[in-house]
Amino acid sequence: MRPGITVQHTSLPQRRLGLVRCDITALVTAISKEHWPEGTSEGDVVEGRYDRSHDFWEDALRPRLTPLATKAGIAFFENGGELLHVFAVCLESLHQLAAPSVEDGPLARLFERLRTEDDIGLLIAPDAAGLPTTVRPGHEVHSEGEPLWNHLLHHCRQMSNRFLVMDPPRGLHEDALLRWIHRFSLESPETRSYGALYYPWLQHGDERAPPSGAMAGLYARTEREHEPFGVLWPPANVPVRGVTHTEVDLDWREIADLVEHHVNPILVQAGRGVIVWGARTLSRDPAFIHINSRRIVSMVSDQLRRDNEWAVFEHNDASTWKVIERDVGVRLEEFWRAGLIAGDTQQGEYEVKCDAETNPRSEQETGRLNVQVFLRPIGTTEHITIDLRLGSHTT
Repeated sequence: MRPGITVQHTSLPQRRLGLVRCDITALVTAISKEHWPEGTSEGDVVEGRYDRSHDFWEDALRPRLTPLATKAGIAFFENGGELLHVFAVCLESLHQLAAPSVEDGPLARLFERLRTEDDIGLLIAPDAAGLPTTVRPGHEVHSEGEPLWNHLLHHCRQMSNRFLVMDPPRGLHEDALLRWIHRFSLESPETRSYGALYYPWLQHGDERAPPSGAMAGLYARTEREHEPFGVLWPPANVPVRGVTHTEVDLDWREIADLVEHHVNPILVQAGRGVIVWGARTLSRDPAFIHINSRRIVSMVSDQLRRDNEWAVFEHNDASTWKVIERDVGVRLEEFWRAGLIAGDTQQGEYEVKCDAETNPRSEQETGRLNVQVFLRPIGTTEHITIDLRLGSHTT
């Protein structure tokens, strides 16, 4: 027997937890030096949590935010968003967003804070779309927002339960936009299923704003309208509130080109208003082309991890493995009955494995307990493997 404390339960601890939420949104923004709160310094993160538009508007933090962040927060609540968590990092200049270092630069504390918040399901960063873009005929198109978007997509993959709602760079249209997103979506392909891009910018009269705030609100609204498993329904073919029209009008040829390049169009329809017309991620991976497939797998992974954290301090042996296999199987059957997992019958559409093969002696001695889950989420013909590594803070 290994030395240390052994806990003997008269019965196993409570293992059944409530369902995770996927609609809580983090607005990532910056505060320029002239608006820093007293006593703060570069890299400090100022935060606010809001469940009503009025509270967001009246809070002392709001006037310090960038105009794009303020518009995104308002649009979030106008479109049905319920919980918004603002993370505003103090920067000498907003152009520092163009070259972020998440290890030791001024954004390091921001990403550290994001990693400690388990409940966030959606990310928006509208300021990235306001940074300059370089367009040269016949050459690649580059946006200065790309480093921030890349770090946020990597963060979403690292956390496994997060999804980035992206905006197109300001002023980027037609062929230049398609050339840019084609290159950007093929870089770091392992992260691209964790984000989606919406185009064009939205307008309320003469006021123009990036679409991510409104879209995050739509994600949240759609999920609540289809509880308890709203991630099954992507926010598509639904009206956008609080806007009068889009920055540019799209015809059906342009819409087809955008969808082919994994850009989700927003268009104006007579009698319906401004409508979202697309539900694709940035990924070319057949398993994760559709937003709901990616978010279903992320939600299932997060739910199973939270359900089974009780096992970290249990004996890593066959009896615990059997309990985990049974509990995970019960939760997966619940997901299958709700329509998140494909198939007419449970057999063959999902499988749980937690045994000596997934937990060899070397893993047991490090304190990790490994579970493998095989499933096919709705909306794809591909089977997905989820590796749960309990005790290592990764999935």
